[in-house]
Parts: sequence; structure tokens; C-alpha cells
Amino acid sequence: MRSTAPIPERPAAAWHGAFTTRNGRIPLGGARPSVPGGRFPAKAFVGEAVPFQVTAFREGHDLIGVHLRLTSPGGTETLHRLTPLHDGYDRWRVSVAPLVQGTWRFRFEAFADEFATWEHAAELKIAAGVDTALMREMGALLFERAAAEGDRPADERARLEDAAARLRDTAVSDPAALEIVRDPVIAADFAARPLAALVTLGDDHDLLVERERAGVGAWYEFFPRSEGAQRLEDGSIRSGTFRTAVRRLPEVAAMGFDVLYLPPIHPIGVTNRKGPNNTLTAGPADPGSPWAIGAASGGHDTVHPDLGTLEDFRAFVEAARENGLEVALDLALQASPDHPWVSTHPEWFTTLPDGSIAFAENPPKKYQDIYPINFDNDPAGISAEVLRIVRHWVAQGVKIFRVDNPHTKPLWFWEWLIAEVTATDPDIVFLAEAFTRPSPLQALAWSGFQQSYSYFTWRNSKAELEEFLGWISDETADFMRPNLFVNTPDILTEYLQFGGRPAYRIRAALAATGGASYGVYAGYELIENVARPGSEENIDNEKYEYKLRDWADAEARGDSLAPYLRRLNEIRRAHPALRQLRGLRIHWSDDDAILVFSKHLPAALSPTGVDDTILVVANVDPHSTRQTTVHVDSSAFGVPRGADYDVEDLVTGARWTWNQDNFVRLDAFGEPVHILHVKGTR
Repeated sequence: MRSTAPIPERPAAAWHGAFTTRNGRIPLGGARPSVPGGRFPAKAFVGEAVPFQVTAFREGHDLIGVHLRLTSPGGTETLHRLTPLHDGYDRWRVSVAPLVQGTWRFRFEAFADEFATWEHAAELKIAAGVDTALMREMGALLFERAAAEGDRPADERARLEDAAARLRDTAVSDPAALEIVRDPVIAADFAARPLAALVTLGDDHDLLVERERAGVGAWYEFFPRSEGAQRLEDGSIRSGTFRTAVRRLPEVAAMGFDVLYLPPIHPIGVTNRKGPNNTLTAGPADPGSPWAIGAASGGHDTVHPDLGTLEDFRAFVEAARENGLEVALDLALQASPDHPWVSTHPEWFTTLPDGSIAFAENPPKKYQDIYPINFDNDPAGISAEVLRIVRHWVAQGVKIFRVDNPHTKPLWFWEWLIAEVTATDPDIVFLAEAFTRPSPLQALAWSGFQQSYSYFTWRNSKAELEEFLGWISDETADFMRPNLFVNTPDILTEYLQFGGRPAYRIRAALAATGGASYGVYAGYELIENVARPGSEENIDNEKYEYKLRDWADAEARGDSLAPYLRRLNEIRRAHPALRQLRGLRIHWSDDDAILVFSKHLPAALSPTGVDDTILVVANVDPHSTRQTTVHVDSSAFGVPRGADYDVEDLVTGARWTWNQDNFVRLDAFGEPVHILHVKGTR
């Protein structure tokens, strides 16, 4: 566990909470990390720099101190001194990086800080020649009390006894006595072991610390049926398999991705099968949507025969592991009309007055090839079946599940399922594909989902991104971890459709640096930006057909962003600050298209033991060259305001000396984003 007091910062907003004094004299409230309502524990991942924060104050002018008492899952207690933020809200904070997975317990403890109160008064009065003898005697008495405490080291007790004697010594001048008041060693002694009175205990809180992959990762999505697919002489396409898709794994790993996400791999229904571009008629060679799950050959616990066998899938998972990749599997709780559930459990679906089963809709979209699940008639039966399915795939080596449309299922179900699964397999990660309203999105995160899709996909302007990045790195960071996917098979935003190659570079850079997890759907590196008319998804969508791509040829021609993605992931792996969700700080520019933010991880919290600071300056307009002045509050990363510091662009290798005001020129058609490593002061 690593700990450090943070750099005080200007708050985006005050966190208010109910204050209590039932356990002592000093009011305590607004404890963080926390989840609204207090029912669920706050979340962190192993190695995450977690800011522990509380509001504390007392009447009058006497000073207080605040401790964090932190108990590890194994029962080890540690005490951490909080630093006042001096923000006008009486907030105190310390950051700690838990290094052990499991449930941690914490509480805040406030106390009257007798040394700090005396030090403040003595500093003013002795310097002004007011009550000097009294202040010196008060200090001597205080030092003697502290020296009498047996738990202080012998050298510290001796130092305090000597200081008490010198304060009483009339031969020691007041200016010399003032040096004792200002002695940083004595101040450090009392910071570590304060003389505490009126100790007030806050409430106990839980912090669930999950494995690092629950919060950190670079995801890559591909359809295994397209990897190794071949066009036959008659023009039809033969599906790729798990065995052919294995050949793509080294390339995905070489781009630096950690997680390989697969759409559903199960049998696909024939009834109402969708054809190319979501048409209502499919030819005999059209593969259909993988999300129309279920056929005569099986359902959610079965592998599509075109992809291979269950043994082939296990071999694929193992090959991915050998390439440093974890496989994430889609969990889509829906069925095609041909799913075995339709005949064995018709009560799991919604029957309309005419006797037909309702198909899925998301107006104006219709999914005639899918029946949604209805949890009203047999919730226990459905729950038991889904738990069985999840454990089946866990037994095949899957530890990550991307959950399709979880906001269309009852919240109680996800709370129950995730708790059941993680009780026996705490390494399992669930990602919520919850493109929905803020309340259900956040409620899903509270209920247990380790990660969530987010609104990043549609936040493109400087103002939108500033608001979004501030939101995810502070307001919701205690319970929601966003995965910043740049595109999906369903989502091709106007920004990408009309922004060309610059837009693709900008969005990838922002996703890779703005959050701790981000994702890319295959084809992004080839700038596949042509949409189906009137829609926000790719034409010739891979959901409904095979995609034949020549990755190597595109890269050889210079038409692939794979080298850029590779560099972004290299930067992420080399800089632990980018693998943090919290700690992002927005800075300012004079241009409404130049976004500026920093991420800082102090040495005490870094796995490298060295300060790590990344400063991102992005031109978010993919159609222009912008030049402006950016204004950086360098105190956010430990550089005094006004001091010079060196930066290196980690993409181009360029180096500059920066200060608080800096000229930048960012060409969208060249390098639209600076990813700067702050090297230190000059």
C-alpha cells in the first residue's frame, strides 16, 4: 500500500453530506469514497490511487487534524494523516493505493491538534513580540507531554525534551525560539504522532478493491467468423473459425491490447434472420446476427458449429492467454425464435393478445429476429439458468463478460447474479453495455458491474469533453468505471463519418488517455467510416455479414491506424498515470477546440516509485489547424506556478520547455494531439 498527501486543488463542486458528532466533539461528514445511499460499497482496483476525503471542522479557532484508519482484507490496520484542501469547504484528503484485492474497511477520525494550534499562535505572537514568555512555556509543556509518551522513538523524545529546555532557557532569544516553532523535523514528529484531544470517530465504510483488469485495460473487438473467412468460387463466403481466428491474436497483442472481446459465439436462429444491412430477408449464405441467439443446435451454452467445437473455443482462450490477452465473451439475454427456450420455457417471453411472441424493439429500430426475455413470470427459473450459463463459460476459461443491454433487465437480477458469481470467482469482470439514461446507467454500476459503456462516444466538442472527463474522474469515480469505446458495430457517430482520418486519431488518443479503460471495434484502424444511409452504423455491417479485410496490406500501404494504436498502448503501459481513472485535471486554452488536461501520479503512489505526469493537448476539430495559447496550472502536478519545466511529445519525440502559458499549433491533418510527458523543472 502506498500513501501520500495530495496537492490541494480547486474543487469542481463541494461534496456535502450529513454531519455527525455522535461519536465525539468534531463534526464529520461527506465521507468519500462512497456510493449514494450507502447501500453498496465504493469501488477501486488494485493499485488505484484512491482519494479518501471527508469534511471536518470545529467551533472557534483551534486547529484540528484528521486521520484515515484503513483496515486491509487480512485485518492489518494503517493510519494515514489527511491534508486540508484549504478550499473553503473544510475538506480534507489523502490518497492511498490499496495493493490487495478484497473488501477494505475505513473510517475517519478527527481530533483537536494541540501542537498545530500552539504552533500557529506561537508563530504569530512570538514574531510580533506578544505573550512570548507565555507561548514559550505553553510549547515547553506540550513538548514535555509528548516526550513522556512511551510509543515515541527515543531520538524523538530526546529531541522534544531538548526543545522544551531551550524554549524555557532565557538565554535563548525569541528569534531563536521562533526557529524551534518553525522546525520542520519537530512538525513532522507531531504530524506522525499528534497530541490528540477530543477524538471523534466517523462511521465505518467499505471499499471493494477488485483486480486491476476490473478498472484498467485496452479492449479490441472482433468477430471470429470474419477472421480467416474465405470467398469461394460461387461467390459465397466460408466462415472463419476459432482455429483461423487464432492467427489474428499475435497482431492484436502486438498492437498492445489487453482484452479481446467476442460478440456472441452461439448458434444463430434461422427464423426472421436478418440479411445484409439489416434487411428483413436473408439468403441461404447470409450468416445472420450473432445476437439472434439459439437454433436447433443449441443456445447460450453452445458454440456455433461454423466456429468449431467447445474444445476449439478452449484452445482459442488458451492461445489468447499465451499472447497476453484475456477473452471477454458477450452475455446477451435474449433469444431467436428458434432457441430451445422458446419451446421449453415459453413463459420466459412476452405473449401478445394474438398469441405471438413479442420481438425486440428500440424504436425506430426493430429486431424481428430476437425475442427479449420477460422476467415477470418465472424470475427464479430464469435466474438459475443464467447463473448456470455464466458458470459454464467461466469453466471454459472466460473471466470477462460484456453484457448486452443490461438496462432492459431488472436491476435486482444483476445485483443478485454478480454477487453470486463473484462470491466464488472474485476475478470475474462484468461490463455493462448501458447506453441509457444517467440514473439506470449509474444504478447498474452501483449494483455490481465493474465497468460501463458511457456517453464518451457522443462527447466530441471541447465543452462536452471537459464536462464528461470531469464527471467520470471525480463525481462518479467511486462507483462507476467507464470503458471509453471509440466505436461499436452499432455506433458510427457523425464525428467519425465526416471527420476522416484526423477524427479517428483524435478519438483514439482521447480514449486511450482520458480513461483507464478504452475499446476499439475492428475496422477502426482501417477508417471504416461509411454509414448506412439514415443510420449511425456502418454500411455492410459486420453484424449481418462476413467482413474480409487485409490488415497487413492496409498497414503496408500506410492506410492503417494500427501503428498509431500500437504507440498509444505503448504509452499507456509505460505511464501508470494513464492507467488511473481518478486524478484527471482540466486546464484551459484560448481556443474553443483545444482541450487540455493532465493526469498525475505522485511517486509515493506509483508502481515505479517515480512521479508520472502526462499532459494532453488535443485539437478536437478534425477539419482545421488551430494555434492558440494554453494555460496550465502546473501546481496540479507538483511544479510551482511560474516555473519552467520540460516536456516531451511521446508520439513525435519533440521536446519543449513549458511554463504556465504556452503556444501550441495542432494540425488535424498531421498530429492533432500532443501527449506530453512532463520531465521535470529546469
